[in-house]
Amino acid sequence: MPEAPNFVQSWVTASVPEEHRKVLDYIEDVTVNADQVQRRVLSEILTQNAPAEYLHRHGLSGHATADLDAFKRLIPVITYEDLQPDILRIAHGDPSPILSGRPISEFLTSSGTSGGERKLMPTIHDELVRRSLFYSLMTPVMSQFVPGLDKGKAMYLYFVKSESRTPGGLVARPVLTSYYKSRHFLDRPFDPYNILTSPNEAILCSDSYQSMYAQLLCGLVQSADVVRVGAVFASGFLRATKFLEKHWPRLCCDIRTGMLDPQITDRTVREAVERVLRPDPGLAGHIEFECSKASWQGIIRRIWPNTKYIDIIVTGAMAQYIPTLEFYGGGLPLACTMYGSSECYFGINLNPMCKPSEVAYTLIPTMAYFEFLPVHHINKGAKDDDQRDLVDLVDVKLGQEYELVVTTYSGLYRYRVGDVLRVAGFKNKAPQFNFVRRKNVALSIDSDKTDEVELHAAVRNAVNHLEPFGASLVEYTSYADTSSIPGHYVLFWELKAGGTAVPPSVFEDCCLAAEESLNSVYRQGRVCDKSIGPLEIRVVEEGTFDKLMDYALSQGASINQYKAPRCVRSGPVVELLDGRVQSRFFSPKCPKWVPGHKQWSIDNGGI
Repeated sequence: MPEAPNFVQSWVTASVPEEHRKVLDYIEDVTVNADQVQRRVLSEILTQNAPAEYLHRHGLSGHATADLDAFKRLIPVITYEDLQPDILRIAHGDPSPILSGRPISEFLTSSGTSGGERKLMPTIHDELVRRSLFYSLMTPVMSQFVPGLDKGKAMYLYFVKSESRTPGGLVARPVLTSYYKSRHFLDRPFDPYNILTSPNEAILCSDSYQSMYAQLLCGLVQSADVVRVGAVFASGFLRATKFLEKHWPRLCCDIRTGMLDPQITDRTVREAVERVLRPDPGLAGHIEFECSKASWQGIIRRIWPNTKYIDIIVTGAMAQYIPTLEFYGGGLPLACTMYGSSECYFGINLNPMCKPSEVAYTLIPTMAYFEFLPVHHINKGAKDDDQRDLVDLVDVKLGQEYELVVTTYSGLYRYRVGDVLRVAGFKNKAPQFNFVRRKNVALSIDSDKTDEVELHAAVRNAVNHLEPFGASLVEYTSYADTSSIPGHYVLFWELKAGGTAVPPSVFEDCCLAAEESLNSVYRQGRVCDKSIGPLEIRVVEEGTFDKLMDYALSQGASINQYKAPRCVRSGPVVELLDGRVQSRFFSPKCPKWVPGHKQWSIDNGGI
């Protein structure tokens, strides 16, 4: 069984601070004893949630509740749709112990969607403790690779998103918003390894412009102290870079004069920024000199010269941003440290300075009970046999691909997360996984995830606008264009012309109709977060999709099995399509978005 690389041997050294040594010992202990830890975790979950109606419904009650074999025999493997009726009961205020033996404290809204709306993941107060523990693991690991993190500050750009309340009064919000607003984050003890340049007030500001402006300004003022920069996702960090590119003259003016721009109107944000803002004409001149250069290559290194790395998630859909990050970073390492979701937090990268293509996450056995569904089983679609095919954490095989299935303290039981992982190695007995893909996702720019079914429905609704002109859609595909910030969806359309020319305004209506048909996460990104740009339709020449098929066949595709791809990636295929574009159209305005407007409805199926 392959072990983790030799870097783990450096953990036990005289230079490791005592608190870090405890964390590293903890990681060593739970990975050495992964099997026993997992059995204990499942026993704790079932004991804590023994009153749960869901477990009783499936025959797990009384003494059988703590029976791990009975759990595996009786509890089915499920998706969100299976659980949604129970979740809606909780959302509507049913106080019964439906899923958990402890009160549901709030819902965490997932970036995944069901019926066009965000999924709602129930959580309990204790999960904040578990998430805080998870976060505490990362700095001691990183410090083994990058010395001196306690000698400077981190310019980490964190943001909160909108929240709503269910009919029963529970808050529904993203997991990071929940954490940033918790006492665990706001009242965190002083730690020289984790000093942020951003004040809490700026992080908690719901106005995205004011939050971004204030955090960047504080990061610029303290640029000499910054030893690492980052955000949660690559897309967010690049959005901040683009913001700097647009607003650096205004930011330099604030630094030069020591006076905060009047457009920052939030009182608490102003007070927090003014505590660190002082007149510094020299610093303002340096930033102005660097930002006014023709090329922004290496701008992060030039403005934050002591930065050692960029802390950012660049796996999965975020991998498409790596070339742009490398351009702005000027060779700075891209450190990808953690893997988690709204369901629970999963694992950390024990070799955080590796290349993005080599990132492997070690699942932490105390976070949840983990099982794995072999990908060959998923492809067969034999749902009835799911629980018999599941593999325990310590029994996965090197090189094999699995879908992650979790049982959590909050009341998810054998829940299919939708992430496909490949076993890359082991840290002691705990497997390390490469993130392969998100199941069924065709397009993603930021936290949005659009599948082929949703994409097809959006295209169908958009094409309806062409009918009065006799035009029809011959074929289409799509592309997530991240060559500009923010990125945007592109639809390549090959059309059969009718008797009347289609006006440009109608194509713009098609763009908007497609956006109106997409899920609420996409629309929030467009309307509120500004993390996604306007959707674009590129009309291509007649015969383009025949050329696309010819290319696929030349690359070894079977003519008997070929069908036009509904999504393409950057490379020769996009170049072929772009070379045959006749016209381009963009959505003229943002689609409608109202937070939580459909999630709480209960119809015939209880969904």
